[in-house]
Amino acid sequence: MTFAVIKTGGKQYKVAEGDVLYIEKLIHEGDEVVFNDVLLLANGEVKVGKPMIAGAKVLAKVLEDGKGEKKMVFRYKSKTRQHKKKGHRQPFTKVQIIKIEA
Repeated sequence: MTFAVIKTGGKQYKVAEGDVLYIEKLIHEGDEVVFNDVLLLANGEVKVGKPMIAGAKVLAKVLEDGKGEKKMVFRYKSKTRQHKKKGHRQPFTKVQIIKIEA
């Protein structure tokens, strides 16, 4: 089984060909994205980068951009009648991994 560990949006993801991921929103042109920050590559033998593997890349197809579910933020201070209610929806990009190249 071939898999890789990539870094994007300040997070690390273990990916294999055909996987569908929800990652931090990407600024992209077209419907393909290339991830060059490959930290680990395993296909029979394991390669670990220091910190990245030179020449390795992961190709992905962008399926959609969107926003996640709404999270409510509520701040409250007792005895002073102070409160603040606020909502947040985190933007994401849904991608499907097409190919892992060494």
